[in-house]
Amino acid sequence: MASKPKVDTAEDSGSSDETASGSMTLEGLRKYLATKLNFNETEEQPKPKILEDVSVGEIASLIRNKKCTNIITMAGAGISTSAGIPDFRSPGSGLYANLQKYNLPHPQAVFELDFFDENPKPFFALAKELYPGSFKPTICHYFLKILEQKGLLLRHYTQNIDTLERVAGISDEKLVEAHGTFYTGHCLCCRKEYSLSWMKERIFDDKIPICNACPGVVKPDIVFFGENLPDKFYKCMNTDFQECDLLIVMGSSLVVQPFASLVDRVPDNCPRLLINREKVGLCSGIMAMLGMGGGFDFDSPNNTRDVAWLGDCDEGCQLLADKLGWGEELKEMVATEHKRIDDEHKAKSKSTLSVKKQAVDENKTLKNDVKDEKKTSKKDAKDENKTSKKDAKGEKKTPKKDADEPKPTTSK
Repeated sequence: MASKPKVDTAEDSGSSDETASGSMTLEGLRKYLATKLNFNETEEQPKPKILEDVSVGEIASLIRNKKCTNIITMAGAGISTSAGIPDFRSPGSGLYANLQKYNLPHPQAVFELDFFDENPKPFFALAKELYPGSFKPTICHYFLKILEQKGLLLRHYTQNIDTLERVAGISDEKLVEAHGTFYTGHCLCCRKEYSLSWMKERIFDDKIPICNACPGVVKPDIVFFGENLPDKFYKCMNTDFQECDLLIVMGSSLVVQPFASLVDRVPDNCPRLLINREKVGLCSGIMAMLGMGGGFDFDSPNNTRDVAWLGDCDEGCQLLADKLGWGEELKEMVATEHKRIDDEHKAKSKSTLSVKKQAVDENKTLKNDVKDEKKTSKKDAKDENKTSKKDAKGEKKTPKKDADEPKPTTSK
């Protein structure tokens, strides 16, 4: 009688994680797959305990005790929503949900080069709504600024294109705009560079920015789908994350690569804090099952380094600042900076109104001058016409012959 072919089981792999019914437990399956993929050459070592308590308070304690001095922050659209800028993916209110009026084949098409080359109007219509200069930085942005001022910020990586980090005063050295920025633009044909103000003037006049040197369209330096990320992103990424001793992620869905994968580049003993409305970037899939990382591990019983604070990003940053003893400093900075920005906008608006009034007055004066000139011309023409008629009338009159004048005689 032929023998049955041998079937590998968890027991064959050195595991006894099999139920009485013969089905394999998750742990047994994990060990089985690890064996087949040669991941179990050495005994699994217990993970070192990194945080005594996975909480915002424990993170604040590490910073206060100067155990975290190379902090990397990562941010998405969630840190700018309180400024009035919608995020991309929120149902009903996100940018993608509100793009139907542009008759796009699909929402992401507005950020695709092929569609842009064919029809750039929807992008520039959207750009007008999002353009920098119309919004003020949030509590999150100023929290980042305080981190830099205190010498704790190694680098800030942002997915946002709104330039609010720059408005908040974060230095260019500390800033990596992973998905590009409105701050500069380049002609798609000759690559000539243009400034924010040059592009803004044309976009707000509802014109497509055209290069001065060639007929090419000038596109803001925003990374569209399929484009390479800026060189600075890769250069900094390769060195920053191994130096990181605390990673803070704020307001990102962590679904766009390669940005999302950055959370796994920090050392294994580096604490990670997520400040967001929901848990994202979770450890999942086959790699998670094998205990090989691949995201945040909030809900694992063995987690001692990943902290999730769920709620509004501004509230989360203010809470962390309060626990660090920076709460009042942050509030004062926000109030002072917002007042400065408001005053600048008022002064600019007043200047613009003054220029417009001057232009209106000059136009009115010009119209009056033209009107007066026309009146004078009409009067002169009327006087000339009157004189001309008078002269003509005088020429038509002939003198009457004198009655006493002797008649001419003829000789006989």
